[in-house]
Amino acid sequence: MEERSRSPLRILAPLALIAVAVVFSFVVLTSGGEGGGESSSASERTGERPPPKKPKAKSRADRREDELPSSAYTVKMGDTLGAIALKTGLTVEKLQELNPELDPQALVSGQRVKLRE
Repeated sequence: MEERSRSPLRILAPLALIAVAVVFSFVVLTSGGEGGGESSSASERTGERPPPKKPKAKSRADRREDELPSSAYTVKMGDTLGAIALKTGLTVEKLQELNPELDPQALVSGQRVKLRE
C-alpha cells in the first residue's frame, strides 16, 4: 500500500476556522451595542441623564374625547376587550352585557363600545 503524504491544509483549515470564530467573537463582544463609540452623546459619556421629554400636546380629537361623558369608549388599534375593561374600570362580562352585538375577537379601530346604558 502506498502512503499518501498529508497535506498541510488538513491542519491549517481547522486552525483558520477557529481563528475566524475567535475574531468574530471579539468583534461582537467589544462592540457593546453602543452604536459606534464616537457617536455617543455627552450624557452617555458622563453618565448624566438627559432631561425628561415633554409630553405631547393632545390632538383636537383627543381633547374632544376627554370632554365627552364617558358613556362610550372608542376602540384603538391593538385594544382587546380585557384591556378596555381595565382602562374603563368595568368587567369584561359587564362590557359584553352592555354590548351584546360586540364580537370580542373582531374589535375594529374606531368602533364604539357602550360603557353604560
